[in-house]
Amino acid sequence: MTTETFADYVAQQDARNTIQTNVTKYCLMLCDALADNFKSRNNGKLDGYKFYLESNGRKYHRIVMETGGGNRSVHAFVDKKTGEVYKPASWKAPAKHVRYNLLIIKEREDILENCDWSGSYLYLNR
Repeated sequence: MTTETFADYVAQQDARNTIQTNVTKYCLMLCDALADNFKSRNNGKLDGYKFYLESNGRKYHRIVMETGGGNRSVHAFVDKKTGEVYKPASWKAPAKHVRYNLLIIKEREDILENCDWSGSYLYLNR
């Protein structure tokens, strides 16, 4: 039997909402870092490439890379509730192992400093 009050429930829900908002914010920061990396390797030009966030599913944010010709590919998946970053296995599913966690400050700083547009930072044998 639980003695949880409505105030406790509201506080927990607020905390969950804050975490999910922070995960989205960090995903957008990752998209910006990927675009900056692409520009730094291509003489300051994006050449129609862009990185953006899709949040259609229930569990994951999808970071998408779109080329100038309109071709799209999944760059990474991020769990909406935990901030865990995964390498994609396909368009619809992530690979099994967690690569980073955006909610851990040290890992977030590492991913934002070392990410590259091609996704090599997502391999386990780095």
